[in-house]
Parts: sequence; structure tokens; C-alpha cells
Amino acid sequence: MTRLVVLISGRGSNMQAIVKACATGEIEANVVSVISDRADAAGLEFARANKLHTEVCDHRQYSGRSQFDTKLKNLIDQSKPDWIVLAGFMRILGAELVQGYVGQMINIHPSLLPKYPGLDTHERALAAGDVEHGATVHFVTPELDAGPIIDQVIVPILPGDTGQTLSARILKHEHALLVNALKRCVNGKIEFTG
Repeated sequence: MTRLVVLISGRGSNMQAIVKACATGEIEANVVSVISDRADAAGLEFARANKLHTEVCDHRQYSGRSQFDTKLKNLIDQSKPDWIVLAGFMRILGAELVQGYVGQMINIHPSLLPKYPGLDTHERALAAGDVEHGATVHFVTPELDAGPIIDQVIVPILPGDTGQTLSARILKHEHALLVNALKRCVNGKIEFTG
């Protein structure tokens, strides 16, 4: 069975969608570990309640990025994953760490990449006067939010939208987007070609 490691930083709603899709057989895989960079991430409670292995890798406990990346790589490698999913993981990973997993690490990002890599995507789309926004699942490469796109969902921006209302509306679509993209990766229908 395909082995998944999921990285989170917060409530882990995308991770929860993956866990549920695995439990129903929609994704033919098992989540073998959930790793968070924050000990207080709400998603860890869900993972533990579902008897999933959890780990915390807090960047504040390390003197620099390379030490954090080394510890995170060790935690990932212990689980021998086939796929690593960044599901709301808010730390930027070093190039050397990412390079070791190119083609087997995917991320969900809250914008229509290549527009708005990085943070504050909803506010940036509103400030630009965009009429649509969305989310993207892409392969992770050393350049931030620049890897090959697997799939996207487009959501209209409505009059009166704020960053919060737009974020909430997109989140409703993110779960299905990520589950579908991951299912295609696991089934071999999507592969990284560089």
C-alpha cells in the first residue's frame, strides 16, 4: 500500500480530507505519519484521535535552517514514504531537502500559480482587482511555489470579498482538489518529468 507523510502547520483540514479519503478507499494509500512544525497545531489532535503516528519538528529548537531541514528529513525518512504532502505547511524548505524528494513531494497553495507565490495570496488578489482566485496543487521544487502544476480550482471573487471570506470559500474547494490530485499521483496517472 502506498505510504503518505503529511506535513501541517495548523488545523490540518486538508490532511483530514486525505485521511478520510484513504479510509474510504478513494485514495489507495495510508497516512503513515503526520508531521507539524508547531506543537499546538490543531491538526495533531485529529491525527492522534485517528491513531496516526505524529511528530513535531519545531524550527525554533534549531539554530538554523539546515539543522531544521536535517531533523525534518530524518523524520520523513523514518516513515519510508512514497509521497510527501505539504497540506498547509507554512515553513519554507531548504533546496537540499526538497531536491531529495523531487517528484514525490506535492503542495497545495492558495492561489492560481504562477500568480501570488508565498504568503497573503488572498489579500494580494483582492488588491490587484482580480476577478477570480483559487488554489493550486503542484510538485515541490527548490524554487518557492514554482514546481509543475498538477491541478487548479478557480473561484470567482465576489463584490465585498475580504481576505477571510475569499479564503473560506476557496478552502471548501481545496479538499476535493488535493484529494483528487493525490489520487492521480498515487495511481500513477501523474508523474514528475522535470
